[in-house]
Amino acid sequence: MSSPFPSVYLVRHGQTAWSLSGQHTGRTDIPLTEEGKAQARALGPRLASLSFARVLSSPLLRARQTAELAGFGDRLELESALFEWHYGTYEGRKTSEIRAERPGWGLFEDGAPGGETLEQVAARADDLIRRLRALTGNFLLFAHRDILRVLAARWAALPAIDARRLYLDPTSISVLGYDHSLEEPIIRVLNGGAG
Repeated sequence: MSSPFPSVYLVRHGQTAWSLSGQHTGRTDIPLTEEGKAQARALGPRLASLSFARVLSSPLLRARQTAELAGFGDRLELESALFEWHYGTYEGRKTSEIRAERPGWGLFEDGAPGGETLEQVAARADDLIRRLRALTGNFLLFAHRDILRVLAARWAALPAIDARRLYLDPTSISVLGYDHSLEEPIIRVLNGGAG
C-alpha cells in the first residue's frame, strides 16, 4: 500500500480457546491454540515487504506469541496501552450468558462491572495515538479485538462508541493512515486478509 504519509498497521492476535468459544478475554493471559500459532506464522510473509520504525505489542501472551511467530520477536516493544479491555466480572463469559442476566447488555454501551468503561479504553487509545503521531515512520501493533477497534475509531476521529460497528477477525491486518494530509486521518484497511 503506497502512501506518502506514515501508516499504523494493526494486527489482532491469533486464535485462542476463548476467541474460538466466544468468551470475553480481557486480562486472562491465555496462549494461542495450534491453529492460532499457524495463523500467526502465516502473517510473516504478509508483512515481510513492509518496513516499520517500531513494533509494539500488548504485554499479554497471545499478542506477544503472534508477534514472535510472525517474525517480529527481536524488535518487539511491550506497550501497556495495548492491553485488551478489562472485562471485570464478565471476564471469561459469553455475551449470551451476560444477556440472560442483563437483557440488552452491550459492552460498549454498558461496560463491565469491576472493569473498564468505554471512556477509559478510549483514553488509552487517544494517548497512544497522540504518541504515535509525534513520531515518524510506519508502526506495527499487535493487540486484541476491542482495543484495536477503539483505536481505529479514535484514529479516524470517530466517537469511541462507533467502534462497536467495526470487527476484527483473528490475525486480521488493518491499516490506519491519512488521506490528503496529516489533518485527514482515515482507516485505510479494516479486517484485511483475516485468517
